[in-house]
Amino acid sequence: MAVRTSELSKNISNRLLHDIVSGTLSGGQHISAQNIADRYGVSRTPVREALECLAIQNVLIRQPNRGYFVAERLPDTLQDGLSDTAPTDADDYQRFANDWLTNQIPEEVAEQFLRQRYGWTKAKAADLLVRAVREGWAERKEGYGWRLLPVAKTPEAFDEIYRFRMAIEPTAMLEPSFQLDHKILDEQRRIQEGMLDMDLSTTPGEALLQNGALFHEELIKLSGNPFFHMALQRVNRMRRLMEYRAEVNCERLIEQCTEHLEILSYLESGNVADASYRMRQHLSGALKRKSPLARNWAHEAEKTDERL
Repeated sequence: MAVRTSELSKNISNRLLHDIVSGTLSGGQHISAQNIADRYGVSRTPVREALECLAIQNVLIRQPNRGYFVAERLPDTLQDGLSDTAPTDADDYQRFANDWLTNQIPEEVAEQFLRQRYGWTKAKAADLLVRAVREGWAERKEGYGWRLLPVAKTPEAFDEIYRFRMAIEPTAMLEPSFQLDHKILDEQRRIQEGMLDMDLSTTPGEALLQNGALFHEELIKLSGNPFFHMALQRVNRMRRLMEYRAEVNCERLIEQCTEHLEILSYLESGNVADASYRMRQHLSGALKRKSPLARNWAHEAEKTDERL
Protein backbone atom coordinates (compact mmCIF):
# COMPACT_ATOMS: atom_id res chain seq x y z
CA MET A 1 0.00 0.00 0.00
CA ALA A 2 1.36 3.40 -0.96
CA VAL A 3 2.24 5.79 1.82
CA ARG A 4 0.18 8.99 1.84
CA THR A 5 2.57 11.92 1.83
CA SER A 6 1.89 15.63 2.03
CA GLU A 7 3.86 18.28 0.19
CA LEU A 8 5.60 19.17 3.44
CA SER A 9 6.61 15.58 4.16
CA LYS A 10 8.06 15.32 0.64
CA ASN A 11 10.15 18.43 1.30
CA ILE A 12 11.35 16.93 4.58
CA SER A 13 12.29 13.71 2.75
CA ASN A 14 14.31 15.73 0.25
CA ARG A 15 16.14 17.62 2.97
CA LEU A 16 16.91 14.39 4.81
CA LEU A 17 18.24 12.86 1.60
CA HIS A 18 20.62 15.77 1.10
CA ASP A 19 21.75 15.65 4.72
CA ILE A 20 22.49 11.93 4.33
CA VAL A 21 24.32 12.27 1.01
CA SER A 22 26.28 15.30 2.25
CA GLY A 23 27.46 13.32 5.28
CA THR A 24 25.67 15.50 7.84
CA LEU A 25 23.79 12.33 8.81
CA SER A 26 26.04 9.27 8.68
CA GLY A 27 25.40 5.59 8.08
CA GLY A 28 24.06 3.84 11.16
CA GLN A 29 23.02 7.09 12.85
CA HIS A 30 19.76 7.03 14.78
CA ILE A 31 17.06 9.36 13.38
CA SER A 32 14.55 10.70 15.89
CA ALA A 33 11.30 12.22 14.66
CA GLN A 34 11.47 14.84 17.41
CA ASN A 35 15.07 15.78 16.56
CA ILE A 36 14.23 16.17 12.88
CA ALA A 37 11.14 18.22 13.75
CA ASP A 38 13.30 20.52 15.89
CA ARG A 39 16.03 20.70 13.25
CA TYR A 40 13.70 21.69 10.41
CA GLY A 41 11.17 23.61 12.50
CA VAL A 42 8.15 21.46 11.64
CA SER A 43 5.68 19.25 13.47
CA ARG A 44 6.28 15.54 14.01
CA THR A 45 3.41 14.28 11.82
CA PRO A 46 5.00 15.14 8.43
CA VAL A 47 8.37 14.00 9.78
CA ARG A 48 6.95 10.57 10.55
CA GLU A 49 5.53 10.41 7.03
CA ALA A 50 8.93 11.34 5.59
CA LEU A 51 10.74 8.71 7.69
CA GLU A 52 8.30 6.01 6.60
CA CYS A 53 8.73 7.02 2.96
CA LEU A 54 12.55 6.87 3.19
CA ALA A 55 12.33 3.49 4.90
CA ILE A 56 10.38 2.13 1.92
CA GLN A 57 13.19 3.45 -0.33
CA ASN A 58 15.75 1.63 1.87
CA VAL A 59 17.45 4.91 2.77
CA LEU A 60 16.44 4.38 6.39
CA ILE A 61 16.19 1.11 8.29
CA ARG A 62 13.39 0.72 10.81
CA GLN A 63 14.26 -1.44 13.79
CA PRO A 64 11.45 -2.65 16.09
CA ASN A 65 11.27 -0.73 19.36
CA ARG A 66 14.34 1.32 18.40
CA GLY A 67 13.20 3.57 15.57
CA TYR A 68 14.89 4.61 12.33
CA PHE A 69 18.57 4.44 11.40
CA VAL A 70 20.44 5.66 8.31
CA ALA A 71 21.27 2.69 6.10
CA GLU A 72 24.95 1.74 6.09
CA ARG A 73 24.72 1.13 2.35
CA LEU A 74 22.53 3.50 0.40
CA PRO A 75 20.66 2.46 -2.76
CA ASP A 76 22.78 2.87 -5.90
CA THR A 77 20.03 4.89 -7.57
CA LEU A 78 19.81 7.45 -4.76
CA GLN A 79 22.32 9.94 -6.20
CA ASP A 80 20.78 9.76 -9.69
CA GLY A 81 17.46 11.18 -8.60
CA LEU A 82 18.81 13.57 -6.02
CA SER A 83 19.19 16.60 -8.28
CA ASP A 84 15.51 16.37 -9.23
CA THR A 85 14.48 16.69 -5.60
CA ALA A 86 17.06 19.23 -4.43
CA PRO A 87 15.67 22.01 -2.29
CA THR A 88 16.20 25.44 -3.82
CA ASP A 89 16.28 29.01 -2.56
CA ALA A 90 12.93 29.51 -4.28
CA ASP A 91 11.03 27.34 -1.79
CA ASP A 92 8.28 28.87 0.28
CA TYR A 93 10.30 29.37 3.44
CA GLN A 94 13.15 31.08 1.65
CA ARG A 95 10.75 33.39 -0.19
CA PHE A 96 9.10 34.31 3.11
CA ALA A 97 12.47 34.95 4.76
CA ASN A 98 13.78 36.92 1.79
CA ASP A 99 10.70 39.17 1.81
CA TRP A 100 11.31 39.93 5.48
CA LEU A 101 14.99 40.68 4.87
CA THR A 102 14.19 43.05 2.02
CA ASN A 103 11.38 44.86 3.88
CA GLN A 104 8.61 43.65 1.57
CA ILE A 105 6.31 42.53 4.38
CA PRO A 106 5.37 44.39 7.58
CA GLU A 107 6.70 43.66 11.04
CA GLU A 108 3.30 42.46 12.25
CA VAL A 109 1.37 40.02 10.08
CA ALA A 110 -1.71 37.85 10.29
CA GLU A 111 -1.68 34.25 9.14
CA GLN A 112 -4.42 35.09 6.63
CA PHE A 113 -2.20 37.79 5.11
CA LEU A 114 0.58 35.25 4.55
CA ARG A 115 -1.80 32.67 3.10
CA GLN A 116 -3.14 35.17 0.60
CA ARG A 117 0.26 36.58 -0.31
CA TYR A 118 1.95 33.22 -0.90
CA GLY A 119 -0.99 30.96 -1.71
CA TRP A 120 -0.31 28.73 1.28
CA THR A 121 -2.70 26.33 2.92
CA LYS A 122 -3.46 26.83 6.59
CA ALA A 123 -1.27 23.83 7.48
CA LYS A 124 1.67 25.12 5.44
CA ALA A 125 1.41 28.61 6.96
CA ALA A 126 1.41 27.11 10.45
CA ASP A 127 4.43 24.90 9.75
CA LEU A 128 6.50 27.70 8.21
CA LEU A 129 5.67 30.11 11.01
CA VAL A 130 6.71 27.47 13.55
CA ARG A 131 10.00 27.10 11.70
CA ALA A 132 10.50 30.88 11.76
CA VAL A 133 9.87 30.83 15.51
CA ARG A 134 12.42 28.06 16.01
CA GLU A 135 15.00 29.95 13.96
CA GLY A 136 14.47 33.00 16.12
CA TRP A 137 12.89 35.58 13.81
CA ALA A 138 9.15 35.32 14.56
CA GLU A 139 6.90 35.14 17.59
CA ARG A 140 3.18 34.87 18.18
CA LYS A 141 1.56 38.07 19.40
CA GLU A 142 -0.69 38.05 22.41
CA GLY A 143 -4.19 37.56 21.12
CA TYR A 144 -3.89 37.53 17.35
CA GLY A 145 -1.24 37.57 14.66
CA TRP A 146 2.54 37.25 14.44
CA ARG A 147 5.47 39.58 14.96
CA LEU A 148 8.62 39.27 12.82
CA LEU A 149 11.72 39.97 14.89
CA PRO A 150 14.93 41.87 14.13
CA VAL A 151 17.61 39.85 12.38
CA ALA A 152 20.96 40.76 10.85
CA LYS A 153 19.47 42.92 8.11
CA THR A 154 22.12 45.65 8.17
CA PRO A 155 25.91 45.63 7.69
CA GLU A 156 26.31 47.06 11.19
CA ALA A 157 24.32 44.22 12.79
CA PHE A 158 26.23 41.64 10.78
CA ASP A 159 29.58 43.10 11.87
CA GLU A 160 28.44 43.24 15.48
CA ILE A 161 27.46 39.57 15.42
CA TYR A 162 30.89 38.51 14.17
CA ARG A 163 32.68 40.74 16.66
CA PHE A 164 30.54 39.21 19.40
CA ARG A 165 31.47 35.74 18.21
CA MET A 166 35.16 36.74 18.19
CA ALA A 167 34.71 37.73 21.83
CA ILE A 168 32.97 34.58 23.08
CA GLU A 169 34.11 31.61 20.98
CA PRO A 170 37.88 31.80 21.61
CA THR A 171 37.24 32.72 25.25
CA ALA A 172 34.94 29.72 25.74
CA MET A 173 37.87 27.42 24.96
CA LEU A 174 39.83 28.98 27.84
CA GLU A 175 37.10 28.47 30.44
CA PRO A 176 38.23 26.47 33.52
CA SER A 177 35.36 24.09 32.82
CA PHE A 178 36.40 23.46 29.18
CA GLN A 179 36.73 19.72 28.61
CA LEU A 180 37.69 17.89 25.45
CA ASP A 181 35.25 15.29 24.15
CA HIS A 182 36.96 13.24 21.45
CA LYS A 183 33.66 11.75 20.31
CA ILE A 184 32.46 15.24 19.38
CA LEU A 185 35.80 16.11 17.79
CA ASP A 186 35.77 12.89 15.74
CA GLU A 187 32.22 13.57 14.52
CA GLN A 188 33.06 17.13 13.49
CA ARG A 189 36.19 15.95 11.69
CA ARG A 190 34.09 13.42 9.78
CA ILE A 191 31.62 16.11 8.71
CA GLN A 192 34.27 18.65 7.71
CA GLU A 193 36.36 16.12 5.77
CA GLY A 194 33.17 14.86 4.13
CA MET A 195 32.41 18.38 2.91
CA LEU A 196 35.83 18.56 1.26
CA ASP A 197 35.11 15.30 -0.54
CA MET A 198 31.62 16.22 -1.80
CA ASP A 199 30.58 18.29 -4.80
CA LEU A 200 29.85 21.56 -3.02
CA SER A 201 28.36 23.14 -6.12
CA THR A 202 25.39 20.72 -6.07
CA THR A 203 24.84 20.65 -2.30
CA PRO A 204 22.08 22.91 -0.93
CA GLY A 205 23.51 26.04 0.63
CA GLU A 206 21.29 25.56 3.67
CA ALA A 207 22.93 22.21 4.44
CA LEU A 208 26.41 23.72 4.11
CA LEU A 209 25.53 26.59 6.43
CA GLN A 210 24.06 24.14 8.93
CA ASN A 211 27.29 22.13 8.97
CA GLY A 212 29.32 25.27 9.63
CA ALA A 213 27.04 26.47 12.44
CA LEU A 214 27.01 22.99 13.98
CA PHE A 215 30.83 22.94 14.10
CA HIS A 216 30.99 26.14 16.14
CA GLU A 217 28.06 25.24 18.40
CA GLU A 218 29.45 21.80 19.21
CA LEU A 219 32.86 23.23 20.11
CA ILE A 220 31.47 25.98 22.32
CA LYS A 221 29.45 23.38 24.25
CA LEU A 222 32.79 21.90 25.40
CA SER A 223 33.23 25.02 27.56
CA GLY A 224 30.80 23.51 30.05
CA ASN A 225 29.12 26.92 30.29
CA PRO A 226 25.61 26.66 28.80
CA PHE A 227 25.31 30.44 28.43
CA PHE A 228 28.05 30.52 25.81
CA HIS A 229 26.16 27.91 23.82
CA MET A 230 22.80 29.66 24.17
CA ALA A 231 24.29 32.99 23.07
CA LEU A 232 25.96 31.48 20.00
CA GLN A 233 22.79 29.68 18.96
CA ARG A 234 20.87 32.93 19.18
CA VAL A 235 23.24 34.99 17.04
CA ASN A 236 23.62 32.15 14.53
CA ARG A 237 19.87 32.26 14.01
CA MET A 238 19.97 36.01 13.55
CA ARG A 239 22.60 35.86 10.80
CA ARG A 240 21.30 32.71 9.11
CA LEU A 241 18.61 34.40 7.02
CA MET A 242 21.03 36.84 5.45
CA GLU A 243 23.58 34.12 4.70
CA TYR A 244 20.89 31.98 3.04
CA ARG A 245 20.75 34.65 0.32
CA ALA A 246 24.43 34.38 -0.56
CA GLU A 247 25.60 32.31 -3.48
CA VAL A 248 27.71 29.36 -2.43
CA ASN A 249 31.39 30.20 -2.94
CA CYS A 250 33.14 26.84 -3.16
CA GLU A 251 36.62 28.29 -2.70
CA ARG A 252 35.61 30.03 0.52
CA LEU A 253 33.88 26.88 1.78
CA ILE A 254 37.01 24.83 1.17
CA GLU A 255 39.04 27.45 3.05
CA GLN A 256 36.51 27.41 5.88
CA CYS A 257 36.55 23.61 6.19
CA THR A 258 40.36 23.59 6.11
CA GLU A 259 40.48 26.11 8.96
CA HIS A 260 37.93 24.08 10.92
CA LEU A 261 40.15 21.03 10.56
CA GLU A 262 43.17 23.00 11.77
CA ILE A 263 41.27 24.00 14.91
CA LEU A 264 40.26 20.38 15.45
CA SER A 265 43.89 19.27 15.11
CA TYR A 266 44.97 21.66 17.86
CA LEU A 267 42.21 20.41 20.14
CA GLU A 268 42.89 16.75 19.38
CA SER A 269 46.51 17.25 20.44
CA GLY A 270 45.41 19.02 23.63
CA ASN A 271 46.74 22.40 22.50
CA VAL A 272 43.69 24.39 23.56
CA ALA A 273 45.42 27.80 23.73
CA ASP A 274 46.50 27.59 20.07
CA ALA A 275 43.04 26.35 19.10
CA SER A 276 41.56 29.43 20.79
CA TYR A 277 43.93 31.76 18.94
CA ARG A 278 43.22 30.00 15.62
CA MET A 279 39.48 30.33 16.24
CA ARG A 280 39.83 34.09 16.64
CA GLN A 281 41.84 34.29 13.40
CA HIS A 282 39.20 32.18 11.66
CA LEU A 283 36.32 34.42 12.76
CA SER A 284 38.27 37.59 11.97
CA GLY A 285 38.86 36.34 8.43
CA ALA A 286 35.19 35.44 8.05
CA LEU A 287 34.19 38.95 9.14
CA LYS A 288 36.46 40.56 6.55
CA ARG A 289 35.05 38.32 3.80
CA LYS A 290 31.39 38.64 4.73
CA SER A 291 31.12 42.36 5.54
CA PRO A 292 31.15 43.45 1.86
CA LEU A 293 28.43 40.88 1.12
CA ALA A 294 26.31 42.23 3.96
CA ARG A 295 26.64 45.74 2.57
CA ASN A 296 25.54 44.56 -0.87
CA TRP A 297 22.49 42.81 0.60
CA ALA A 298 21.58 45.88 2.64
CA HIS A 299 21.86 48.04 -0.47
CA GLU A 300 19.48 45.70 -2.31
CA ALA A 301 17.02 45.91 0.59
CA GLU A 302 17.16 49.72 0.53
CA LYS A 303 16.43 49.77 -3.19
CA THR A 304 13.50 47.39 -2.68
CA ASP A 305 12.18 49.56 0.16
CA GLU A 306 12.32 52.66 -2.05
CA ARG A 307 10.21 50.94 -4.69
CA LEU A 308 7.46 49.97 -2.23
